[in-house]
Amino acid sequence: MNYRVLGRTGIWVSEIGMGCEGMVEKPYEDVKAFVDLMTETGVNCIDLYSPNPGFRSNLGRALQGRREHFVLQAHLCTVWKDGQYKRTRDLAEVKEGFTDQLERLGTDFVEIGMVHYVDSLSDWAEVQNGDVMRYALALKEAGTIRSIGLSSHNPKVALAAVNSGLIDVLMFSVNPCYDLQPANEDVEQLWAEENYKNPLVNMDPQRQNLYETCQRLGVGITVMKAFGGGDLLSEYSPAGKALTPLQCLHYALTRPGVASVMSGARTPEELRACAAYETAPESEKDYAEAFASLPKISWQGHCMYCGHCAPCSRGIDVASVTKFLNLCQAQGEIPETVREHYAVLPHHAGECVKCGACEKRCPFGVPVIENMERAAALFQK
Repeated sequence: MNYRVLGRTGIWVSEIGMGCEGMVEKPYEDVKAFVDLMTETGVNCIDLYSPNPGFRSNLGRALQGRREHFVLQAHLCTVWKDGQYKRTRDLAEVKEGFTDQLERLGTDFVEIGMVHYVDSLSDWAEVQNGDVMRYALALKEAGTIRSIGLSSHNPKVALAAVNSGLIDVLMFSVNPCYDLQPANEDVEQLWAEENYKNPLVNMDPQRQNLYETCQRLGVGITVMKAFGGGDLLSEYSPAGKALTPLQCLHYALTRPGVASVMSGARTPEELRACAAYETAPESEKDYAEAFASLPKISWQGHCMYCGHCAPCSRGIDVASVTKFLNLCQAQGEIPETVREHYAVLPHHAGECVKCGACEKRCPFGVPVIENMERAAALFQK
């Protein structure tokens, strides 16, 4: 298993994480089997959005004696009322739910305290200026949570939260279909069939800006819905063609800022298949040719950082140069960290001899030579 630092938190998380869907309403033996498999495969990050008390207790029991090996992404604003899940902003309910979570998990802290499901700007304003954020900050100050996170499906809201400086981690829906959709406060629009009737072309600019801003500011992204709830893996995929789990994982893990993808595995076999991403050949993970042939969406002209442009005759890492160029264009300036990362590249855009081999290999028709010229002018080398 490969591990990445979760933004500025300093926490190391496995590239493949674990959602809790497959463990909810399962007996202890099944939950323990998942935790055993996570231990075996090196999966260390677990998302805990569900407030189901049985699940929390079973997981806490399964974690006994090995809690230190796992990163828990616990949600602050999910509670169990009348036998079902409820999202809340009521401080008394939030405190009661979080206290219950710690007790059932058998721990006195969690690595990530995630403000749950903020998809509207009005909700974000309430969270940002209200009791929930004050409570989260107090928990962080006390060491009860080590970092503050926020989960959202709306890039406009997520970007506002990231730019506020209040959150360290963003849980966001990342996949090649949702990334073409504009911001919307109604999460169901992401998979609504009518939104895919006409061809969609290239990434929504707000989503690209969000990912690049997260990377620049050190806000680590944990990914949800990498498979679109399974829709992207079926013949009825909104893209018009089924993708593979490995292609979806690779797409998410090559987005700027992303540290870990929460697999929504419902069986140990599905989790093992996701963990196999780490040892799979590049040919099985490669999404470029599949994306280039999707009938309902197009990435024409947009760099996917897929690496098909390589090798460069001058040794330029074209994908990295393009990523740094996009980071600067999105911010309208050259952040110091980006300038430093560009500077240590062994070869720079100014070394491009315009041979055009990279453009011939690109499945998306990206104007690589033009991008190299822009990068050379921007970074002065």
